[in-house]
Amino acid sequence: MNVGDVARRSGLPPKTIRYYEDIGLIAPARAGNGYRAYSQEDAHRLAFLKRARSLGFSIEECRQLLALYADKGRASQDVRRIAVAHVGAIEQKIRELQSMRATLQRLIEACHGDERPDCPILDDMAGQG
Repeated sequence: MNVGDVARRSGLPPKTIRYYEDIGLIAPARAGNGYRAYSQEDAHRLAFLKRARSLGFSIEECRQLLALYADKGRASQDVRRIAVAHVGAIEQKIRELQSMRATLQRLIEACHGDERPDCPILDDMAGQG
């Protein structure tokens, strides 16, 4: 399969596929003419990566998950540990976003939104709030 074929099967753009190859997440074979020759397994790994990335896993986490997926003697607790840590990171990000939202809402409420030049939003960003 060429990069266009594997892109269609995996749902990833060719540029992403080449990037994943560059960082060692996949290693397609090379045909006699030097072109990449992707296998069904490569397409499956790429689809796996697409799903893992859509769940917000980092490249390094994806690398670990792919290794565990390939290891038929793996312990599911190792996979679970990665997923639990990821949920913790998501929860932390949610708390940070909620705090940002609360701050912005407070600043918006303090802003008159009229023709005057004074603006508590800009003052806060400038460290004058």
